[in-house]
Amino acid sequence: MTTKELNPLVSIITLNYNAGDLLFDCIESILKTNYDNYEIILVDNASKDKSHKICKEKFKQIILIENDKNLGYCEGNNVGIRQAKGEYIVILNPDTIVEPNWLIELINSFKAHGEGLYQPKFLATTNHKMLLSTGNMIQLFGFGYSRSKGEVDTNQFDAPEIIGYASGTCLFTSIKIMNKLEMFDSFLFAFHDDLDLGWRAAQMGIKSYYVPKSIVYHPVEGYSFKWSSFKFYLMERNRLYCLLTHYSRSTLYKMLPALIIIEIVVFFFYLKKGLAKQKLKASINIIKNSNKINQRYKKLEKEKIVSDKEVIKNFTDEIAVPQWVLKKESSEFFNNFMKKLSKLTRKFI
Repeated sequence: MTTKELNPLVSIITLNYNAGDLLFDCIESILKTNYDNYEIILVDNASKDKSHKICKEKFKQIILIENDKNLGYCEGNNVGIRQAKGEYIVILNPDTIVEPNWLIELINSFKAHGEGLYQPKFLATTNHKMLLSTGNMIQLFGFGYSRSKGEVDTNQFDAPEIIGYASGTCLFTSIKIMNKLEMFDSFLFAFHDDLDLGWRAAQMGIKSYYVPKSIVYHPVEGYSFKWSSFKFYLMERNRLYCLLTHYSRSTLYKMLPALIIIEIVVFFFYLKKGLAKQKLKASINIIKNSNKINQRYKKLEKEKIVSDKEVIKNFTDEIAVPQWVLKKESSEFFNNFMKKLSKLTRKFI
């Protein structure tokens, strides 16, 4: 077996948008990786803080690609993927810090479980005992969330397992799989992009995995957008987009009563947050793009080899919302309601 076969090239793609010092810390941690056959592709989305230029001066070995404008998370990463030469691909956020063995653990897991989408265990940068994700999950009504976010790490999630979808904060796969999935959907711009990718993969029989021995540190909330009104808008618009493009029309028809109820509940949640305008804006944008959505739906239906009924077996009925987003009492009420409605809806699918 050749050295190339034993240690195939890995393309690590980091998308930057005014990440500042976080970017430098990220690259420094990558360079301590105990796997030596990788390339670092830094894609910059027209940053104004010049962090990408400083980074290139500081780390000569990185490949720098400068976009003329902010293409968003999806197309920004797609630019890097198209330039990648590796057999494997890693999408890595610029506000992460990686442990030296992070990459070899992902590679080993890929070799053990086969072609799929993989994510590490995420711990908080400022508190290495706080879990941020032990696998991302898809709720039946299209909500995505990070399992165990905010919990104390007591090794309760230390076994590799199949999950809903791999987090785009650090997503590992092969270039073969990424090309088969046709990369990220640029329409989404940002948020739910990884959920969309994982859902599409599941429909094509490609599983997502959690790799607990691979450790990556991340801020409690990412530097990009944080909990802004724009983020809420994108999350809701993209959730609706995923529902309309991934579920078959017959499945949506069966889910319609529940989805109408969810629409009302989500509207009042946004209203309480002072973001009713963003919810309305998201719904209007979906209507405006109905033709694009219908074309996307038809394409995905043709490519689907796993039925909705099978795919949703790996979906959850509840959604875990961190207490800094939704108070405990409200979260419990919301979850109980969501769980009952979701379980009831499953009986009709």
